Amino acid sequence: MAVLVGFSGSLRKGSFNTALLRAAAAAMPAGSRLEMMSIAAFPLYNGDDEAAHGIPVEVAALKDAIAAADGLLIATPEYNNSIPGVTKNALDWLTRPPADIPRVFGGKPVALIGASPGGFGTILSQNAWLPVLRTIGARPWTGGRLMVSRAGSVFDADGTIVDARTGELLRHYVEGFVAFAQGGSAGTP
Repeated sequence: MAVLVGFSGSLRKGSFNTALLRAAAAAMPAGSRLEMMSIAAFPLYNGDDEAAHGIPVEVAALKDAIAAADGLLIATPEYNNSIPGVTKNALDWLTRPPADIPRVFGGKPVALIGASPGGFGTILSQNAWLPVLRTIGARPWTGGRLMVSRAGSVFDADGTIVDARTGELLRHYVEGFVAFAQGGSAGTP
């Protein structure tokens, strides 16, 4: 049984990426689960605040969950052809203090998914994440890609996937990542 932790890099109430993460949780193979966590309460990173107050409780909880999980699934939007600031801010907090990076991310399987109303999905954001993940010692899964384009036609008003092909691609993607997180070697860089 694999236990994954996932978070959405969007804070928007009707976020396509949060909907995609919920769909991924529902598509998990039998005996495995995806625990959805939130970065909504993370403050903007400020080294002075960290020195004065330490690591926020919400950050510490997500760090511990990632460390205990078999893998991390990030649903990343794409803003201005790159990583959204709120998502990068979360990772900046999750890597504090630097001495804790190996415990949280060292060799940790990480997969990226994303949804966008545009025609290119989140390819540039996902590409921008790869050097960041390698820098912190994570093990990005490259055995598949899931970039949902034209998300407004893929999800209904409640955030449910209504496009059968996307649902099938997501199921296949999640199965592949679970196998990788459980020790499979497919897709290792």
